[in-house]
Amino acid sequence: MPNDPSRRRFLSGLVAGAGLTLLPLPAMALTESRARVLVDSLVGEINRVIASGKSETAMYAEFERIFVRYADVPTIAMYALGVDGRRATEAQKRAFIDVFRSYISRKYGARFREFIGGRLEVEGVQPVKSYYQVRTTAYLRGEAPFFVDFLVSDRSGKDLFFNMYIEGVNMLLSEREEIGAMLDRRGGNLDRLIADLRTAG
Repeated sequence: MPNDPSRRRFLSGLVAGAGLTLLPLPAMALTESRARVLVDSLVGEINRVIASGKSETAMYAEFERIFVRYADVPTIAMYALGVDGRRATEAQKRAFIDVFRSYISRKYGARFREFIGGRLEVEGVQPVKSYYQVRTTAYLRGEAPFFVDFLVSDRSGKDLFFNMYIEGVNMLLSEREEIGAMLDRRGGNLDRLIADLRTAG
């Protein structure tokens, strides 16, 4: 059955077991310097928002704008959807990417709001296979510093980050697991998932 959750989890597990090899790989026109420039700018905007004193709603709107500007949203969204994306129509894919953008912005915007009173600082860049990992350190009041890493490629035609690790937690794999569980609870109905993601966060 195409909507069988156990089958979906099995296939998704095979893909996840293979690592991130199904992600688009850049042609290496991207350089270490360009990857750092991207994340320097990204971090600067995040720091500006968390220091702005704006309301929660206004901050989420800002984080969505930042996410759209700096993240490869289609790649992240379709990776999160996993094997279920194979049976989705083009219209469903477009709708999912659209709602996922807002959903992920609210979700990680809420995490970055926890940084109020602190800051992110870019520490260094290193090549990893066919992309670059840009390491930043989060300095929060009353907490020990921790790493936030951004993985950057130019596969989309622009320099964008396609994955993020916060304290070692892999955004792509976490979202694939969560989106998969949400889809399972809806009997594999992608349209229901899309509708519910409009208000999820």
